[in-house]
Amino acid sequence: MATTTAGAPPVSRGKAAQVHVQRFGAFLTGMIMPNLPAFLAWGLITALFIAVGWLPNGVLGGFGNADLPGAWSGAATQLVMAEDGTTFHQYLGLVGPMVTFLLPLLIANAGGRMVYGERGGVVASIATVGIIVGSTVPMFLGAMILGPLSAWIMKKIDSLWDGKIRPGFEMLVNMFSAGIVGGALSVAAFYGVAPIVTQISTWLGDIVQLMADNHILPFMSVIVEPAKVLFLNNAIGNGVLVPLGAAQVAEQGKSLLFLVEANPGPGLGILLAYTLLGVGAARSTAPGAIIVQFFGGIHEVYFPFVLMKPTLIIAAIAGGMTGIGTNVVMGSGLVGPAAPGSIFAVFAQTARGSFPGVILSVVLSATVSFLIAAVILRATRKRDLAAGESGDLSAAIAQTEANKGKSSAALSALVVEQHTAEQAEAALAAGGTTTATAVRPIRSIVFACDAGMGSSAMGASVLRDKLRKAGVEGVTVVNKAVANLQDDADLVISQRELTDRARKHAPSSRHVSVDNFMNSPVYDSVVQEVKEGAGDGATAS
Repeated sequence: MATTTAGAPPVSRGKAAQVHVQRFGAFLTGMIMPNLPAFLAWGLITALFIAVGWLPNGVLGGFGNADLPGAWSGAATQLVMAEDGTTFHQYLGLVGPMVTFLLPLLIANAGGRMVYGERGGVVASIATVGIIVGSTVPMFLGAMILGPLSAWIMKKIDSLWDGKIRPGFEMLVNMFSAGIVGGALSVAAFYGVAPIVTQISTWLGDIVQLMADNHILPFMSVIVEPAKVLFLNNAIGNGVLVPLGAAQVAEQGKSLLFLVEANPGPGLGILLAYTLLGVGAARSTAPGAIIVQFFGGIHEVYFPFVLMKPTLIIAAIAGGMTGIGTNVVMGSGLVGPAAPGSIFAVFAQTARGSFPGVILSVVLSATVSFLIAAVILRATRKRDLAAGESGDLSAAIAQTEANKGKSSAALSALVVEQHTAEQAEAALAAGGTTTATAVRPIRSIVFACDAGMGSSAMGASVLRDKLRKAGVEGVTVVNKAVANLQDDADLVISQRELTDRARKHAPSSRHVSVDNFMNSPVYDSVVQEVKEGAGDGATAS
């Protein structure tokens, strides 16, 4: 089994920059992902009850006139002015308060907790109220900035008198200091931060509108699609597209920005091309990957197929551009983020009247990416077969490296995963580091991915099933975000692009790098090692 040691060699500047962007994206994801159920709930309520929704409801959607005879009398209202200058009481509804208050406060609380626990979350929420009521636009961006910043300020202030409070006064100091700091930050955010973030949000929105007006919005895929394969997409998706998309929904009732990254079409097209024209293990693995990617929404499973032949990124970009262009032409969009990027989640968040455009965007993006990927795979198929491909990816990887003119640790590692479990024990570790043998029995295994939900949960489920079938008990297998790793696991399994970060969070754990959480022969090696060490605590029936 290929493992990495804690003493890894220094990484290049490019690799270090990639790790920093991944870490930033993971931090943003940590604020968004736990609150996705709230985003989904808001999206569903919006799709159903706004004036152009499936079940228009003036009370729940927030557009009904409460002054009309027979109107519902128990709901909250607000005084608004009609176009003719008259005023009337309009229902507040669910859509507006959720996007204005609930979602930003949840984001801020999550960010504060990541920096300073529950205390940080409370102070972050207090401060964020100031930026919410001090602005006329949804403050997602403001919450993502002010939430962690407020918690950090509280943490630094607490450190000033840490250990200096007289016994019996700790609660008094803690309660008043948090209340005073939170209140002060809320006022400061109202007057100082809200106008700045409002202007930034306006600029970002203007940039998107400018791209739309000049018909260059599809070119966003040139950045997004390569970023996905390198696990850099969270900084773009959760940091920019989700906040801007939510703001557009509040104004227009839908946004195509939610489909820029989540569209499952480009990945589906590439996997279909491998299913029909691939060679060896790549061809046999692709059909199962389609189910996980298209229906399960775990896009990570098609990344290794792109890494095997980097030219396939052209297919992904072209497919993404086609999907965005289709939604632009059709005027279609979603009412909330489709997470995970499953076709079911996409349909669940599709705005009324947008189904033709959304369906067409997925179909056309898959078609374009399939056609381009098919041409690329067909052009190299004979050479792959002539190279002796016999059920593994070795020939395809060798051909890819030949096309690139240099070796790639990420691609070479795929060869390691095609070896038997006995050969994998002696394989090279990620990045050319030395191998390490077991120094302690495996009792706890952690699967780590960027968000700690989709792909890592899938990998953990696969390994748990293998352990169960092998009759192994007493071994815990869980999934976490890389940023939430603790140095207490016996074994950490992560995607190769994330292993450097995982090693920093858990330096004393053994680390295994894989490129495909769904189907890695490394799992068989792990099961075998656990069974051999059953006498040290685990049980094997």
